[in-house]
Amino acid sequence: MKAKSDLLAESRHKKSAAPKGKGRRPTARMPQAERRAQILTKAYEFFSEYGLTAQTRALADACGVSQRLLYSLFPNKAALLNAVYETEIAGPIKAIWFVQLRDRSKPIEERLMAFYKEYYDCILTRRWLRLFLYASLSEEGMAPTYIAGIVTHLLEMIVEEAAREAKLRPPEDPAYMQEIGWILHGAVSHLAIRRHIYRDANPLDAETVVGMHVRSFLGGLKAVLPPA
Repeated sequence: MKAKSDLLAESRHKKSAAPKGKGRRPTARMPQAERRAQILTKAYEFFSEYGLTAQTRALADACGVSQRLLYSLFPNKAALLNAVYETEIAGPIKAIWFVQLRDRSKPIEERLMAFYKEYYDCILTRRWLRLFLYASLSEEGMAPTYIAGIVTHLLEMIVEEAAREAKLRPPEDPAYMQEIGWILHGAVSHLAIRRHIYRDANPLDAETVVGMHVRSFLGGLKAVLPPA
């Protein structure tokens, strides 16, 4: 089986070998904002399949535009990747999730189940995971930025809310609190990796497994936190 980098090179070679006059068709003019959104959508798909080291020339070909047009919308590759992060990695996060996790009129188990069901369905898709894993292996700051800016706040909130309902004292050390939160968040994230990346064929539906992780997390808090 050929590596994807080889397939990209093959595709470029075929295009360069095409008879003159049969290359890329002129693209219809469209508003700049619409063109930019179209390229971002394609870039999300492209980088999630080929990795962040893939060349922008190949991305331009995939978008059906010239590399010059691509760089007229994004001054460099770093700016393009930052825009992909803002729209496709951090963009799908819903502010209402944080409000709902703080809604103490509902049991914490119900809140966590509702949140992680949506998070699994909306965020932890095959494409999102591939892009995030590629970003984690690269020198780009996508993954650390996402974890520092979004996930750590989420983990601290989950542990604080779960500890309060269980009448336990949350740790004062944020690093310790975050590690406790990772027990649940990491389990759900790895479930998505197993299903979408490893192609795990376990027949149990994801919602059932998420419920198992939520209950295990809540049941185990007394082992790591003292009474309030």
